[in-house]
Amino acid sequence: MELNEQNINSDTVITFTQEGDFQAYYAACAWCNENGYSHGSMARDMPIGLVKGNWIIAKWRNLSLEERQQLDGTMTCIGSFREGPVHIVIKGERL
Repeated sequence: MELNEQNINSDTVITFTQEGDFQAYYAACAWCNENGYSHGSMARDMPIGLVKGNWIIAKWRNLSLEERQQLDGTMTCIGSFREGPVHIVIKGERL
């Protein structure tokens, strides 16, 4: 089977494993700020939207499906943002 390279997307995943209450979350937020990404507000264990540039992003529950698809990435956790780890996924571009 031959792959069509135009249909391959490569996402970037960064994991933050700092220990302590919300330390992985704070490190992920700092990474976003240092790399030019705006991040939405935390809403329990829901994903947090990321957009390149200076934007105000609503909580996940208030984003429409269309708005979610327009995000440049997400910040997620397994369990809770309090305990981490926290994962940033930046949507890839077509290769």
